[in-house]
Amino acid sequence: QVQVVESGGGLVQSGGSLRLSCAASGNVFGFYIMGWFRQAPQKERALVATITSGGVTVMADSFKGRFTISKDNAKNTMYLQMNNLRPEDTAVYYCNLHQNPNADYWGQGTQVTVSS
Repeated sequence: QVQVVESGGGLVQSGGSLRLSCAASGNVFGFYIMGWFRQAPQKERALVATITSGGVTVMADSFKGRFTISKDNAKNTMYLQMNNLRPEDTAVYYCNLHQNPNADYWGQGTQVTVSS
């Protein structure tokens, strides 16, 4: 069984920064993809970024230049560095781990609120 847990959300002023963490535990092996998603009230869950077991990253176009995805293999932790935050970034941010061939594991989310 695999478990992922997000942390690092909170209240930040417009223009500020936050770093989200996603700690993975359990029997993770072989090829996998971890990713960050976010969901604002009354909106669908949207992909932010992904990182593979080999360290290849993909960032959604709307976040390029402000957000950075990374991981620390020694800590089994993935990060999302968010800079120049805007009120429209307010959402619940979720961690996902996809493990071949067809397993997905979701965290419970961490709230990010950006004030004006």
